[in-house]
Amino acid sequence: MHNSQAESPTALLQQLFGFEQFRDGQLQVVEQLLNQQSSLAIFPTGSGKSLCYQFVATQLSNLTLVVSPLLALMKDQLEFLHSKNIAAASIDSSLTPEQNQQVMQDVRSGQCKILMVSVERFKNERFRQFIESVKLSMLVVDEAHCISEWGHNFRPDYLKLPSYQQDLKIPLVLLLTATATKKVKQDMAQRFSIAPTDIVQTGFYRSNLNLNVLPIVESKRDQQLLQLLKQQNAAGTINAGIVYVTLQQTAEQVASFLQQQGLNAKAYHAGLDDEIRQGIQQDFMQQKLQIVVATIAFGMGIDKSDIRFVVHYDLPKSIENYSQEIGRGGRDGQVASCTVLANLDGLVTIENFVYGDTPDLQSIQRVIDDIASQGHDCAVNGQYQWETQINTLSTQSNIRQLALKTLLVQLELAAVIKPLYAYFAEFKYKFLSEKSHILSQFNQERADFLNTVFEHTNMKKIWGVVDFDEIYQAYGADRHRVIAALDYLHEQNQIQLESRLITDVYQVNKAPLLADDLAKKLASYFAENEQKEVKRIATLVRFFELDKCLNHNLSRYFDDQQAPEHCGHCSVCQGRVAKLEYSQPIEVPLQTAVAEAMQNLQNHLVGKVDIEITESIYCRFLTAMTMPMFSRLKIRQVNGFGCCEACRYADVKAVVASILD
Repeated sequence: MHNSQAESPTALLQQLFGFEQFRDGQLQVVEQLLNQQSSLAIFPTGSGKSLCYQFVATQLSNLTLVVSPLLALMKDQLEFLHSKNIAAASIDSSLTPEQNQQVMQDVRSGQCKILMVSVERFKNERFRQFIESVKLSMLVVDEAHCISEWGHNFRPDYLKLPSYQQDLKIPLVLLLTATATKKVKQDMAQRFSIAPTDIVQTGFYRSNLNLNVLPIVESKRDQQLLQLLKQQNAAGTINAGIVYVTLQQTAEQVASFLQQQGLNAKAYHAGLDDEIRQGIQQDFMQQKLQIVVATIAFGMGIDKSDIRFVVHYDLPKSIENYSQEIGRGGRDGQVASCTVLANLDGLVTIENFVYGDTPDLQSIQRVIDDIASQGHDCAVNGQYQWETQINTLSTQSNIRQLALKTLLVQLELAAVIKPLYAYFAEFKYKFLSEKSHILSQFNQERADFLNTVFEHTNMKKIWGVVDFDEIYQAYGADRHRVIAALDYLHEQNQIQLESRLITDVYQVNKAPLLADDLAKKLASYFAENEQKEVKRIATLVRFFELDKCLNHNLSRYFDDQQAPEHCGHCSVCQGRVAKLEYSQPIEVPLQTAVAEAMQNLQNHLVGKVDIEITESIYCRFLTAMTMPMFSRLKIRQVNGFGCCEACRYADVKAVVASILD
């Protein structure tokens, strides 16, 4: 469909988007894709990554499928596309069944050129059936660093995207990210077989960001923040900015402190209702709100070009997070100041988050046992099927869901399990038309089939649950046909169909499953990851304490060798080298208090669980971290829960180990 004779990309860009010319790097990516070369684009935050796929999608004959990790990002991009009259849509949890049907119709008819989904959507069997029936021209992976275990935002489901690309026979791939170290960059390109020559990286350094590290003790932090914000308004202009914090409750506290000081500030975090969050975003975009005090949930997809300051009230989680967060400042090219109010107090919290996600050997073994227990008598050629529901498995194994997903993906990569499909354990529907009216629209065979489906539905008052086994026995129709028929009736507004409780079905290879060291290998994989994350935190502290230009070193971290050696506008270049300290000495866990709390937990769990209480269960109890069994067994109410919350996990672990010996 692309016809270079007719018009140059730049002329098309003006017609379609109204932009005079491409920004740095964009044209190269566009031309590579139009030549059918899969590409990886690494552009700094806010420099127009999305335009690359938006432009190319209009020139391709079939659908462009965009995988994006965040609903807010999708919504912003859709609004932009609609404003340019480009047909784009998303399938996501916020759509009504009617909207969902409309999107599917628009995609099928070829009217919709760009479809945005989250990676989790692929697990939905109804979506898989639908997307397999559509012709695809290009797969776009936004925030593509999520695929790399070396990345800072690794999402296990992203590891499956290369195989989805192959299954769906998508000829072209575009990966987009703003933050990739050399290792992450190579990892991403390799997984999608992208040639090194098709990696487009523009400079990372941004000359309009003034980086400052201000060492500060806890007691003076609020006053220092206030002084910074007052300087921002000193010239009489009211500048907009973001204050980043780690915890939801800190966001509330800091926002209310600033409000009391007469500043126009609001807290933003994942604990607020969607509507409140959207309201805050809109007010911020429309200059009605000056300061947002936010956990990292904020800013993804915020395309506000005139953010004049970004303050880190707490230490960021990693250099990658830091660079993404400051990257939201000064997108209009004007100066923005980025300040970290730095001490080491927040380290305990960040480190404890890391330790809290690592499953222990015993929990991993329970998952392996569960897989083994389903196949002891039905293996054919050493293979059989294993069914599981993530919520149940999480509770059973006592592994948090994110870590459990990572574990299942590791089992896949070790060829122990292979996902076959996922199905909703329960399909239920209610009639929107009379049963007889529905049956009268079909030929005899179909009417008989539908009648069998209706007969073998357990109707409770209005809703009925479909019994697939009975239908198969009565009519010989498999699950696939039943769902297709119900979907059709749902699309025709004859019934309302709902599904819940996803069950994942895997094929199991018995030989690698029964390997002696499988659980140990997986446990050491998680232990290595834990060390990797702890190192990442240490690297962050080292970065803030550098005695050489911060901008230069930040660029080098992201494999950009072009940045000036002395930027002249960071705190180090201006002669202020930071030394970070603890505001007060870190609490050390007391042996007697720990022993008493451990005894309380043991007493509470007697007769309630049949598992050994491991070192990591004790440690999480003492440091107030959640795990599935804690909520189920009301562990928070046990005396001693969180008594070591202010201590370092490693210290707590040492004391627990000495007591257990």
